[in-house]
Amino acid sequence: MITSTVDVTQELAAFLRTRRERLDPQDFGLPARRQARRTPGLRREEVAELAGISVDYIVRLEQARGLRPSADVVEALASALRLGPEERAYLFGLTQQRPRDPDKLATTAEPSLARLVADLAPLPAMVMNHRYDILAWNSEMAGLLLDFDALPPSQRNAMWLCLMHPRTREFYVDREHVVREGVAHLRTAWAAHPEDEALTDLIAEFITGDEEFARLWNEGDVRLNGRGRKVIRHPEVGPLTVDFETLTPLQDPEQLLVIYRAADDASQSALDLIAKARRGSEQRG
Repeated sequence: MITSTVDVTQELAAFLRTRRERLDPQDFGLPARRQARRTPGLRREEVAELAGISVDYIVRLEQARGLRPSADVVEALASALRLGPEERAYLFGLTQQRPRDPDKLATTAEPSLARLVADLAPLPAMVMNHRYDILAWNSEMAGLLLDFDALPPSQRNAMWLCLMHPRTREFYVDREHVVREGVAHLRTAWAAHPEDEALTDLIAEFITGDEEFARLWNEGDVRLNGRGRKVIRHPEVGPLTVDFETLTPLQDPEQLLVIYRAADDASQSALDLIAKARRGSEQRG
């Protein structure tokens, strides 16, 4: 029976119990026991042994006795119960814990997302991670912003370019608004990924190397803005206005798909000129 609200403690208990009961003891190489199994799946003591926690703790969890396991315990349970990625995420959500998975931080674009970025042409599009590292882009985005292929990987970061690159420092008409939103995003990402040393080092570099960033960081704004408008001073076609949309793929939530669209007819004409010039440059080789 489904009610209008969910008792998280009861749902956690039921989830752990059903996942335990679906497992085949033979898959774990467990020794045969003389006593016949009266219920399917693993016994509680077997899950406890696999997870490295007490049997009593498993019992109390499955009896919905109000426990809130730590992130380490949740990780151990997920491993012992052989949960898939979606089930693991669900378990962490039920326990209101954050998974610690530094090895899965996105540093390259998922191939299907990289292909999608190319297919979105002539719309400028790119893939970023939570650090604002630019992982993939199409020709139209490179023509609008910068030739990312000409940059070393360490500089392919949207915030680094906005703060440090000589061309992009004057690129946005409302520069402070763009930087402020970027700082608020990085603060949010920093709290969500405390294990990400590269992000911490990047923020430290910005704080020591840019007074504007340091001032805005100290204000403590926290915000994720996935939709908006930017007015750009393009060095070849002049001013134009774009609307942007940021999408998060369900299968790859650490990667952000960013798409730009012209906000008016004049800006569309400017984007068309940029795309045409870019194609001509690529054909000349």
